Amino acid sequence: MAYIDFMSDLHTRTRRDYLGRVNAFPKAQAARVAKRFDREYWDGDRQFGYGGMRYDGRWMKVAQRLAAHYGLKPGQRVLDVGCGKGFLLYDLTQTVPGIEVRGIDISNYAVENAKPELAGALSVGNAVSLPFDDGSFDLVISITTLHNLYCDELDCALREVERVSRGGKYIVVESYRNEEEKANLLYWQLTCECFFTPREWQWWFDRCGYTGDHSFIYFE
Repeated sequence: MAYIDFMSDLHTRTRRDYLGRVNAFPKAQAARVAKRFDREYWDGDRQFGYGGMRYDGRWMKVAQRLAAHYGLKPGQRVLDVGCGKGFLLYDLTQTVPGIEVRGIDISNYAVENAKPELAGALSVGNAVSLPFDDGSFDLVISITTLHNLYCDELDCALREVERVSRGGKYIVVESYRNEEEKANLLYWQLTCECFFTPREWQWWFDRCGYTGDHSFIYFE
């Protein structure tokens, strides 16, 4: 298991007004709307989520880094747990032509409004019970998804990621290293249920037998 950061430069491109997030609109109400993972979360007002998730190629660098680090080759299989609209998976197919990709997401809206090139590759499902056989994938990724689960669900999901992989595994979750980052995380998040320090995340990985790589998102 290794800490590998493929995400920081993408994450830090977004400017965040943390106080504005909690003062402009009732946070509890915004969270209730966001947790439907419906149109409002993906393509509605920014106070409910992404504020409009449209493909713009921003995931290409992450796809290239993943492909290079894990040595992905045509014919290999990649699963994205919490794939959203599939933008990262699409960029992986452009980075490694001939790669086979699959994605699963809890959101019907995201799957129905995914990249059309991924038709048939994405399905609605839950990370706690992946509908795939043991060792089905050469790489399993989950980017900013597993922290949306409750503790009992997180336990299952980490074990599921481990189970369906026959090779690499890479997850990204939200974390904090000090009280400022903890407060910013709470101000900004809408759907997060599990937010832990790096030490606590390591405890979860060890507990669940997760042997893959990981990195953290911090709200500095």
